[in-house]
Amino acid sequence: MANAKKWSQVAIAMQSALAATVAISAVTKASPGVATTGSAHGYTTGDFVFISAQGMRQIDNRVFRISAAAGSSFTLEGEDTTLYDTFSSGTVQKITFGTSVTTATSLSSSGGNYDFIDTTTIHGNAKSQMPGLANAINFEFDNIWDVSDAGLIAMKAASDQQGQRAFKFTFGTGGQIMVFAGYVGANLLPGGAAQQLVTTKAAITLNGSPSYYAA
Repeated sequence: MANAKKWSQVAIAMQSALAATVAISAVTKASPGVATTGSAHGYTTGDFVFISAQGMRQIDNRVFRISAAAGSSFTLEGEDTTLYDTFSSGTVQKITFGTSVTTATSLSSSGGNYDFIDTTTIHGNAKSQMPGLANAINFEFDNIWDVSDAGLIAMKAASDQQGQRAFKFTFGTGGQIMVFAGYVGANLLPGGAAQQLVTTKAAITLNGSPSYYAA
């Protein structure tokens, strides 16, 4: 498969700063969606932003890349908002991905599966159902234990603060990208087996859906 990926040369970047909050006045229902702010925002093409939104719940608590920006508007790259709920209010903040996580030796994901709602009526002779809410998505890491590592220190700080952070995974140089925001759990406790690496665990629970980009 030409586009098959493996866990090698994967760069993990963590939010080091969030710019000041800017109010969003509107988001179009279009492909892609365009957001308008109440004043000039200063964003440029390629910037990553975190959006909180009411009404248009599908973009709430998510990270997006900007594909075009001018004056008081910016385009959410690849995000088709045509059938989304109607936007009522929200905010946007530019993300700086200035912290690298370079100690991960393994990563596993879980969650994202859906609860199902029974829609069976008394008129039919077979059960029916529809998807309900998806369970929270979790990433769990094993990391080389190093209490002086900047990435681990930043993850522990986020965990101690119970603060949300944005993350960017890049699969190889110039490769595909996944971005998301979530809550971090990391205490730097060491673990492992005899004569093996000393490792420490960390976890991220997503608050909103990931966004994906081809490069």
